[in-house]
Amino acid sequence: MPSIVRAAVTRCWPRFHFAPRIGSVRLGDLRRLTPVSRKYGFDRGTPVDRYYISQFLSQHAQLIRGHVLEVGDRGYTERYGADRVSQSDVLNVRAGAPGTTIVADLTHGEGIADASFDCIVLTQTLQLIFDVPSAVRTLHRILKPGGTLLLTVPGTISQIESGPWRSVWHWGFTRLSIERLLGEVFRPQEIEIVEYGNVLSSIAFLQGLASEELRAAELDHRDPLYPLLICVRATRAL
Repeated sequence: MPSIVRAAVTRCWPRFHFAPRIGSVRLGDLRRLTPVSRKYGFDRGTPVDRYYISQFLSQHAQLIRGHVLEVGDRGYTERYGADRVSQSDVLNVRAGAPGTTIVADLTHGEGIADASFDCIVLTQTLQLIFDVPSAVRTLHRILKPGGTLLLTVPGTISQIESGPWRSVWHWGFTRLSIERLLGEVFRPQEIEIVEYGNVLSSIAFLQGLASEELRAAELDHRDPLYPLLICVRATRAL
């Protein structure tokens, strides 16, 4: 390449990639060593990961039906299951949480019968379980044949819980790790994985900004190199 052409390409390259010159980036309110909020954005509006969870569950709302198990509370079951739900159970690892009907550890699922549920809604939970493969086997076991697991997990970009869950927050996930984990018990053709997030929404989430502080186009753009949230629909074979 002639030197004059090389020089022209070098000058124009940053502009083609929308990259500002070194030293010209203005970080403004984000030039700080502590986040805007350590509460994931709950204190400012809807957290960015919850925005994506709602998108995912609304797209699969028709699968939230029959006998449904949700971990933590039954909020998503009630919001998206409507009159399709005939029975609703709530699982927690410790007794005492309001609405809990099943106290069990998903690592072994002791006390939960095989083939119990038409749908399991499991949001932002697997990262709190050290033995993830055992938990995945439990989830498969307690699903009815034809039943569906609706799963969300944090990707590689997340604040670690600063409250009581900090002592058991073990993992972040990638598409590859989730494919391999679920592929041990679910047939590959019965697994659908969607990654949500991009560099801007990930920065917003790390800073504790709310989804309302970004535009829809900024939130909805997906970049698989910045997986803020990984969502899975997995169906147990008949």
